[in-house]
Amino acid sequence: MSKFAVFVDLENCGAKVATLKSILEKVKIRGDILLGKVYGYTDKFDDLKEVLLSNTFTVVPSLRYGISQKNNADIQLVIDALEVAYKNELIDSFCIVSGDSDYVPLVGRLKSMGKFVLGISRSEAASTIFINACNEFQFLETVNKQNVVDKPRKQKNAGGSEELADESELNKLLTTVLEERTDRGEMYASELKGTLLRLRPDFNEKAYGCATFYKLLTKLANRFGDLKVQNDNYNVMVSLANTADSSEEAIPQLTRDNWREAFAAQIRAYKEGGFDRVNPSILKADIITAYPNFTEKAIGFRRFSDVMKQLEKDGLVVVEMDEQKTMLIQLL
Repeated sequence: MSKFAVFVDLENCGAKVATLKSILEKVKIRGDILLGKVYGYTDKFDDLKEVLLSNTFTVVPSLRYGISQKNNADIQLVIDALEVAYKNELIDSFCIVSGDSDYVPLVGRLKSMGKFVLGISRSEAASTIFINACNEFQFLETVNKQNVVDKPRKQKNAGGSEELADESELNKLLTTVLEERTDRGEMYASELKGTLLRLRPDFNEKAYGCATFYKLLTKLANRFGDLKVQNDNYNVMVSLANTADSSEEAIPQLTRDNWREAFAAQIRAYKEGGFDRVNPSILKADIITAYPNFTEKAIGFRRFSDVMKQLEKDGLVVVEMDEQKTMLIQLL
């Protein structure tokens, strides 16, 4: 299991509670967080205290003086990361939440020491050089993704009780963990439970009315149909169900009549997540995730850039170009 040190540039991540929780969840799926620091902390981030304290993070406050404040924070992050890399032999992985190209030498040094580097950044601030330098990189909009299409379950929850709501949330979390493990496609139930305990330390299967984790997995698989549980010679394996075989619901479609509503919903989700600008490629990827058969031609356009221009005419976005001549969209 990987042992992570996490370094977060609060200005880059937007300093939202939900966003920070999503970042920590993404890391905990991959391993255990032994050390964490956030940079640029001020009193306006008081709502982050519970998340930071419960995950034993330390903060580096932002002391505003002169025009080089941002550089000071960047340099402090680099110094701290290198100190951890040289002094803490337990840590073999680093997560850097920032897309600044200034961190490329740091990433190179960490990789030369045999460390794994996960980069996470907003798409508007992510440097292509930094993205390519990391072992793995994820856009913050994707990490903090909100589903804008409600996909009905094969078996609906009856009664709407608090217990069933909890089961639905747990099922969604387990599905997310398995989706992140795409290199293997399945996990031992014991390994899945270990990951779950990193994400939810207070988890107990008895709270869901089950004596064992295996019985709980079976219960969730039967109720929601997202999980597949196999018991082979006392080794319980868990994987995602074959949606092609098990899904009885029609794949949602975008047409000339409903595409604006779908795009507007995704844009609202970004804004609620604290994003002011995003790369259009992120928007297109999320639309394709929600509507797998999406094509520009199906909604009356030749290119995705034409879709962006129409959204601009509709007053939903403003199309911009950054210094590298890369298209960005400002969310209105």
